[in-house]
Amino acid sequence: MIIAIDPGTTDGAYVVWDCISGKLIESKILPNDKLLEFIKRQEFTNEVFCEMIACYGMAVGKETFETCVWIGRCEQICADRGHSFSRVYRLTVKVHHCHSAKAKDPNVRQALIDRFGVVGTKKAPGPLWGVASHIWSALAIATYAADTTTHKSAVDEVMELSTKQTGS
Repeated sequence: MIIAIDPGTTDGAYVVWDCISGKLIESKILPNDKLLEFIKRQEFTNEVFCEMIACYGMAVGKETFETCVWIGRCEQICADRGHSFSRVYRLTVKVHHCHSAKAKDPNVRQALIDRFGVVGTKKAPGPLWGVASHIWSALAIATYAADTTTHKSAVDEVMELSTKQTGS
């Protein structure tokens, strides 16, 4: 499983992505303190990917630095709990999904819809039903991570560990 985070000044979006089925399991936008609690409750096998702030030569304000603080707090909780934590730059995610550094958030959203299908309606929900606002960014990070990193299922990890212990 992958947990992907789109951090913010006061709240953040997260997505739980199942790498085996290639499906969205859970997604929410939470106040930052609740997001930290969510991360604390996760199992050690989850990998956490978080969008990281990048400098592109423009002046930034208080909100940017506050977001950096929350990213650091997420990373510390992951370190304390034994989670794998990776910082992912937005530019990398945009290029992965849209093949262009000039892509904007609506382009990334459309690339995800093209890949997974329509969001749908309440009466006929699609595979991305419930994805909105900052959750789109978290989903883009999750699918980028799933596409570009190696993941093993918990079953594979247990089998590998038991094989090492028995010497078979």
